[in-house]
Amino acid sequence: MATTRSSKQVTVQSAEDLGHALGLSAADAAEMEFRSELTVALAKIIQAGRLPHLAITKSAGTSRTRVTAIANGNTHGVSTDVLIRVLAATGHRAEVRVKKAAA
Repeated sequence: MATTRSSKQVTVQSAEDLGHALGLSAADAAEMEFRSELTVALAKIIQAGRLPHLAITKSAGTSRTRVTAIANGNTHGVSTDVLIRVLAATGHRAEVRVKKAAA
């Protein structure tokens, strides 16, 4: 017997809304938002092409394949510490800003 699944389209306005729609905890949603913002910034920096991928890989201690994946926004399986090392290898630093979460 085959079952049919109906899908419901959901529109979200923020990463927090997306986390809620996916049923994530507040902590998991916050991590997703942080990684997303870091990935977008890194992809822009790498795509600007001021440093060759090989130079970034040597300085960050990771593979060229991984740097290319990050440049394409694909960070599945890439740890946050590697993202930060790649960011540092490009000559950039992240700033930490802490704010109260929406109620």
